[in-house]
Amino acid sequence: MIRCSSLGKIMPDAKSIDPALMTDEAKSIHAKKKRTDEEQSVLDALLMKTLSVGAKTYLKGLARQVVYGYRPELRTKYTDKGLIVEDRCIELYNSVMLSDAVKNTERRSNGWLTGECDFLLPHKGVDIKASWSLETFPVLSEDCHDSDYEWQMRGYMILFDRQEWEVAFCMESTPPELIRFEQEDLHIVDHIPENLRVTTITYQRDAEKEARIETKCNAAMEYLAETIKRIKREHQEDES
Repeated sequence: MIRCSSLGKIMPDAKSIDPALMTDEAKSIHAKKKRTDEEQSVLDALLMKTLSVGAKTYLKGLARQVVYGYRPELRTKYTDKGLIVEDRCIELYNSVMLSDAVKNTERRSNGWLTGECDFLLPHKGVDIKASWSLETFPVLSEDCHDSDYEWQMRGYMILFDRQEWEVAFCMESTPPELIRFEQEDLHIVDHIPENLRVTTITYQRDAEKEARIETKCNAAMEYLAETIKRIKREHQEDES
């Protein structure tokens, strides 16, 4: 299954239809200079099932991890801060939004998608992102948009059945040991009013985009399984 956090890696459109998907009918339609709407829809459906070069590269990396039995540790100063200030960000969000969000611990799956969201409220889901510094903290809602985050939230909306999902960027003071040689006043923010340290963006459910997610997930799982087989097959041949 595909993780919600990985959706952004497989969702980009491919530039052309995968030749392996081109049936005789599709080839005939593709060769035409003028196509009916129905004919074009046939090609559009095949293009949607086609994975981009970037998606295939990502899935090859996953296949490598499966075959060789490892998982890379993606640890940076940004992820370290996120883990350290997580509870403070929750408190900040609840204080500003007058909510009582508590950490979600349930992972859900539907056969082709899996994810464990941050928070669930009765009418929406919430994902909290800890900003690194005042320079990276988005101060307007329009600055919060990130296509990877959007696809991740749309995955959560499918799994947890919410009509909207909010991404909340929270700015908490960075632990001194992580600041190191950076400008300190970009990281120490306790003196700034709380309402100025939370910026949100909300995504609404979209049936068309959800159908696209399912199509891409199924294509990705097929490609991943086939790539795993190819790796094993080629190395078995080399060893024989």
